[in-house]
Order: sequence, then C-alpha cells, then structure tokens
Amino acid sequence: MLAVQQAAPVPDPLSVPANAPEHCPGTESELAGKADACAGCANQDICASGTARGPDPALPLVRERMSTVKRKILVLSGKGGVGKSTFTAQLGWAFAADENLQTGIMDVDICGPSIPTILGIASEQVHASSSGWSPVYVQDNLGVMSVGFMLPSSKDAIMWRGPKKNGLISQFLKDVDWGALDYLVVDTPPGTSDEHLSIVQYLKESGIDGAVVITTPQEVALQDVRREIDFCRKVGIRVLGLVENMSGFVCPNCKNESQIFKPSTGGGRRLAQDMNVEFLGAVPLDPRIGKSADYGVSFLDEYPDSPASIAYLDIIESQCIYPCQWPLLFITTSLEIKQQLGDA
Repeated sequence: MLAVQQAAPVPDPLSVPANAPEHCPGTESELAGKADACAGCANQDICASGTARGPDPALPLVRERMSTVKRKILVLSGKGGVGKSTFTAQLGWAFAADENLQTGIMDVDICGPSIPTILGIASEQVHASSSGWSPVYVQDNLGVMSVGFMLPSSKDAIMWRGPKKNGLISQFLKDVDWGALDYLVVDTPPGTSDEHLSIVQYLKESGIDGAVVITTPQEVALQDVRREIDFCRKVGIRVLGLVENMSGFVCPNCKNESQIFKPSTGGGRRLAQDMNVEFLGAVPLDPRIGKSADYGVSFLDEYPDSPASIAYLDIIESQCIYPCQWPLLFITTSLEIKQQLGDA
C-alpha cells in the first residue's frame, strides 16, 4: 500500500510570505545560517545548527508516490518561447489517445504556467482529499497539475524565490495523488535553475527516464540549448533527443513551406551532431498550432493532415520517446496521411 502523509491544504501562492533572503546560500551549504544574507532570516538559527543539512524528509514520500509511475520524461530548453509547453501538451494528448495508457503532465513552470490554457482546463481548480491533491483531468487517462490552477486570477504574478519554488515542486511530487501512471511528462521553464535542480533532486532516487530538448533553428536559441544539454550531462539526465520547433512555415492553404528562422549555423540537426545527441525531428510552423493552444484543443486531432502533425507523430513514435510498440491507431493514421499527401 502506498505510504503518504496527510495531504496539505492547497496553498494560495499570493498569501505565502517569502521568508527566505534574496541571497540565501541554501540549507545544504556550509554557510547556511552564517552568511551575511542570513541576518534577520526567520530560519537562521535552525540553518546554523546544521539540522537543515540532513536528508530532505520529502524524499522518501516522493519515492513512494513515484513508485507507481513507470516512466518520467522532462521537456527542457535553455531558451524561452521555443514551444516546450506546446510539445508537452501534444505528447500528453498522443499518449492519452491509447485508452490503455495512463498519462500525467506536471507543469513546473511556476512563473509562467501555460499548460492549463493549452489543454483547455484553465478554469479548473485543485481539490484535496485524504489521498492527496487530485490532478485536474483533461480526459479519464490524462491528469494535469499546475500552479496555474491555484491562482485567484490568470493576471496574478507569482513572485517567488528559489526555496518557495522548491517547496511547491516537492508538493507536486509527494502530495498529488497521481495513481498508477505509464508516463509522467514534466514541462519545465527555460534555463537551468531552481525548478530544474529541484526536479533532479527529488527524482534522483525514483529515476528520470530522460529529457527531450526543444530548440528553434536560429543561433540565438541554439546557444542556450547547448547549455541545457550540458546541464543534463552534469546532473546525469539522459538526453532522449533534440526537437527543432518552428522549422520553416507551412501555408495552411497550399501546404508549401518556407524558412522564417534561418538556421544560420546549421540549426537543430547540426547541433545534435555536434553534441552527439539524437535528432528526433523538425516541426514546421503552422499558425493553427497557436490557435489550437489558445482554444485548448488538440492540434493533432483538429488538423491531422498538417505537415506539423505528421512531424509531431514521427517524433513521438520514435523509439527514444516511446520504447514500446506505439498504438496502432497513430502508426496507421500517420502512414495513411503520408500516403494521401504523396498521391495528391
């Protein structure tokens, strides 16, 4: 039986005081409670005593909760605005198309939670029960957890320092009643900072199956993605592969493709070669992707004949992301569309 602690009440992000100093050295640091930044902090005495440097009490609870999750995939990118959340949503919808698969999406982009809007559940709220917080369900086999469900208004800003972000991610992992999942897809913010380090720390014992890294073709994005891949290697996360988003523009009428973001240094494919990671594929721009995200519907279901949909499916069908036999529905659909387009 799963051992869990009593579910904590759902927090109001705007009412929780930020009691950690701006330059907090961290509870595991030798300077904890002793640095100049610690002066006046409510936690200074306990940090200075060394008690806080013990094992995080959340770790065994996270391990127990995650024991029923078969695979955990991170969606990463060093750059913002490259389509991480959109890719996460399409990946979740694609997995959930198989009624035999149970899928969860955890949104740890705490300051910019867009997953609820993309999945069409922005007006929902989180409910607590004796077994923990209940995810918000897009459909019976696709559950979602995001700080976006906890905000009084979509206009409210979340102004948190690292320790508070760390605490919420811990609660998402140990207090959410995810149940038995085949896949847990984690959508992350850009960069290599607090949220990323927290996920790695809490899932270290449970294991992360790998990360899908998202980029766009231009060098200004690629330089940040190189750092993200380096981050993965330094913390021991396997890079499942690289996806190039916004790779050309597809006209919805004639289906012809043109380059919007020119790959001046070779784009994602060249980066994958240079960094020795798998290139999973390129997804062209299609204005209907943004429209689908705004309306909270699955782009794959709404526009299955789009070259972008075919590219998504080719990537998702990759053995790097889906090591088991892919549901016959998607293989058949993808092949049929390709054949139809080839005959046209």
